[in-house]
Amino acid sequence: MTTGAITQGAGHARYTFRVRLSATARRALDAEWDRCRWLWNECVAKSRHLHAQSRAGGEKLTCGPAQLDKLLTEARRVTPWLAQGACVPQQQVIRDFAKSRAKALKDIKDGLAQHRRAGMPHFKRKRDARPGMNYTKRGFRLKDGRLHLAGGIGLTVVWSRDLPADPSSVRVYQDTLGHWYVSFVAPAQSEPLPATGRVLGVDWGVKETATTTDDAYDLPHAGHGKRAAQRLAKYQRMMARRRRPKGQPASKGYRKAQAQAAKVSKKIARQREDTGRKWATSVMRGHDGVAVEDFRPKFLAKTTMARKAADAAIAATKRALVETGRKHARDVRLVHPAHTTMQCAQCAARTKHALPLSMRTYACTVCGAVSPRDKNSARVMLVRAGWNPDGAEGARPPEPPARVAA
Repeated sequence: MTTGAITQGAGHARYTFRVRLSATARRALDAEWDRCRWLWNECVAKSRHLHAQSRAGGEKLTCGPAQLDKLLTEARRVTPWLAQGACVPQQQVIRDFAKSRAKALKDIKDGLAQHRRAGMPHFKRKRDARPGMNYTKRGFRLKDGRLHLAGGIGLTVVWSRDLPADPSSVRVYQDTLGHWYVSFVAPAQSEPLPATGRVLGVDWGVKETATTTDDAYDLPHAGHGKRAAQRLAKYQRMMARRRRPKGQPASKGYRKAQAQAAKVSKKIARQREDTGRKWATSVMRGHDGVAVEDFRPKFLAKTTMARKAADAAIAATKRALVETGRKHARDVRLVHPAHTTMQCAQCAARTKHALPLSMRTYACTVCGAVSPRDKNSARVMLVRAGWNPDGAEGARPPEPPARVAA
């Protein structure tokens, strides 16, 4: 299921497809996941045991990839049930665990704040962890439109499009709704668009998801989460009423309400993703270059705007814009967001203090320019990216006569 030529420099991309499972394939995948989950938990237990020994005895004991590889070899030798499964996904579990643990240790060594650190790997409970297995190139093959995994597992893939090239790896996983998917990693196919001679500046916000230098490309707040909030709250209240005391297994009614809430949440996420991708495609079709504010919206979760900021899906929309630009060979430049609301796009003068959110109009006291606050910030993106705000010549505007604070 591959077609098309590959353009060098396009990078790699993931191509995700739904799969239809027979009862036999479902049982085989569940059994494979049980083995992978057991192996992950063994790695967690060994890591904690060695850490406790190191603290008690003073001798530093390591739990790196070499030690974990020996753990896998010994476990497959003494555990026939584990040896019945394919070794490829089990080896990937070892690599994933080692990578996760190394990242957590690096954050501790670098002295990052507790809330910024990646946590140490923890145990995966059967009822909480979603199945997910990775296969390298030697662990799968595509034949007659079907995916054959190591261990004799055959899956029917719902091909919504052709792969641009032979995939190098595949991930088989189950989402929160219980649906199974396969995600292939393959070289991306570049699809260059005709030149337009235009550039665009993008400033992210909460009232409007994206404000641009061209009114035709502004992205208003879609409000997908707000429209579905009543239905989601209904199922969440059902879950709260049916929740059993801690330590007891969840009831059938609780799991039913949980599935309904997950279905609503999944629909909201897909609507946000669809809105962002369609907007990103329209932006790339109309512009050769895009200057995007490299905005990190994570801090908004601790503000009074948390609900609306989450519904805006700024991070997902920015990611869609970058990926679409790479796909269509457009020039996408990420601009540092510092002081973009304090700087004048005409003369580059900067205010002495941060502007309050209630002030929606930017008035420069140096050059006298007056414009909406977000529009001025979008033009600042173009200036910092090295493009003329008008998008005509694609050159940096001349320096202001004096960089005096407004």
